[in-house]
Amino acid sequence: MAKKATARRPRKTTKAAATRKRGVLRGLRRGAFAFAGAIVLSVGIYAILPPPTTPYILSEGLRLGDIRRQWVSADSIAPEALRAVVAAEDANFCHHWGFDMEQLRAAIEEGADRGASTLTQQMVKNVWLWQGRSWPRKALEALMTPVVEAIWTKRRIVEVYVNVAEFDEGVFGIEAAAQHHFGVRAADLTLRQASLLAAVLPNPKARQAVNPSSFVDRRARAIADGAATIRADGRADCFAG
Repeated sequence: MAKKATARRPRKTTKAAATRKRGVLRGLRRGAFAFAGAIVLSVGIYAILPPPTTPYILSEGLRLGDIRRQWVSADSIAPEALRAVVAAEDANFCHHWGFDMEQLRAAIEEGADRGASTLTQQMVKNVWLWQGRSWPRKALEALMTPVVEAIWTKRRIVEVYVNVAEFDEGVFGIEAAAQHHFGVRAADLTLRQASLLAAVLPNPKARQAVNPSSFVDRRARAIADGAATIRADGRADCFAG
């Protein structure tokens, strides 16, 4: 009785599939290297020049039709405003390298209800990445944060952060926010006004700096106290003018 022949895949087909697979992998590697290179290049450029826009500002501009934004240097922002934002978002900003391990441990112990993102991490997210929580975004944020900390000064990190943060719907940056809410320039903000602006972060669509709710008012008072504290104990020295 004749044996039934066993069907075999043609070797050419197998080699072609392997070649395609190697080509895809090479393409992915090249794409990853190109992306990483572009990010590092932009980090270097933005250490000197203002970011022209951000993904979130672009998307809000498309959604709303228009936004308010005006870049100002840190020298043109009231020192009280810089201290208020840091006190509100990351009081230990001068004492870490982009990750606050003490706050991170506390967040892990207390669960997901507590955030542990530093001001640098928030700035990285705002400038380069997208909003919302996801592991891919957090992974990119974690990779980029030490790069920024290695290249930028602390003062530059704060300067960029306050210029891209949203302080009301469609109102980006502390200069536009100061004019929009209080009719003054960022250089002329009082500690109270600056604390109210900082108090709306990170949820400016639900909080108002003018006619604040009791929650925002209490938060603003706590921020003002915190700003005075970090000035007195030296935790504002790394970004002070």
